[in-house]
Amino acid sequence: MPRTATTRTRTKARTSRSTPNAINLLTEDHAKVKKMFKQFERMKEKAEDAEKAELVQKICMELTVHAQVEEEVFYPAAREAIDEQDLMDEAEVEHASAKELIAQLQSMQPGDELYDAKVMVLGEYVDHHVKEEEKQMFPKVRKARLDLEHLAEQIKERKEQAMQ
Repeated sequence: MPRTATTRTRTKARTSRSTPNAINLLTEDHAKVKKMFKQFERMKEKAEDAEKAELVQKICMELTVHAQVEEEVFYPAAREAIDEQDLMDEAEVEHASAKELIAQLQSMQPGDELYDAKVMVLGEYVDHHVKEEEKQMFPKVRKARLDLEHLAEQIKERKEQAMQ
């Protein structure tokens, strides 16, 4: 069926940045966690251990849930839509590395040897991963014309389940 001006307009409107979609949701998560890592960096020398532990616990929870919804919902759809298996494989390996650091941090307390260093390295891993997703993966997924609104609904639903 030939595309009409109306069809193109609807498609363009549906993928607009203001419309909630999977990429927007994931990007919001990225910004939220980045802000938490910056907060940790500012407070690591002067904060009470309990305050640091609480923030690190929030970071770990956010990252765990985010990785889970990416792996269960977004990545399978992206793998099918784009022909970039190396990029997708690297993203999964980066998740595995982050999960390993998260597990280590969850078994530690502030004041333990290397605690602050592990938080900072986790932040660096996440920053690298986010840049690759936002600069390489997300543009390719957008061009593939996935139904990002439907994926957003699935991500929201899975995230709610994981948070419980």
